[in-house]
Amino acid sequence: MREGGVRTVGRSGLRNLKVERRFHASQRWRMIMGKVERPSLESLVMDFAMSLTRRATCKRFQVGCVITSEDMTQIYGFGYNGTAKGLSHDDCKADQPGGCGCVHSEVNALIKVRVNDPKKVVFVTAQPCITCAKAIVNSGVSKVYYRATYRSDEGLDIIREVGVEVERV
Repeated sequence: MREGGVRTVGRSGLRNLKVERRFHASQRWRMIMGKVERPSLESLVMDFAMSLTRRATCKRFQVGCVITSEDMTQIYGFGYNGTAKGLSHDDCKADQPGGCGCVHSEVNALIKVRVNDPKKVVFVTAQPCITCAKAIVNSGVSKVYYRATYRSDEGLDIIREVGVEVERV
């Protein structure tokens, strides 16, 4: 045995040695630093929604949406904004705010949900517009998380009015 409880092994066991060393190092770190800091599930799901914005085909505004179970361990659907399936990505009329013709991320995500769970949770990278807010409410949700503000709070007002919790993350 070498110092720190790590054995000397041949070449074939080199991979296990590296894993063993990492394990021991992390255990020492835990003992010194206390508990391990991990990102919240809310943060991880919102990060996923943010990564979906890279798929958006709208030229003016890129938005991502993820819909999960209440405990955030299951993803029911996800979407991003852009032109309708089969249409050219050039159909986006970027110079017309609110009228570009793109399908919003929330609608694209809701279309994919195949489970009737009235406690599902919506993560969207920007505040929902009025139309998306109504679709979210009608689909049955327990909470909506959003990141960026929109030009109007009317969508959030609708969601709050029906008693659904809203939180900015």
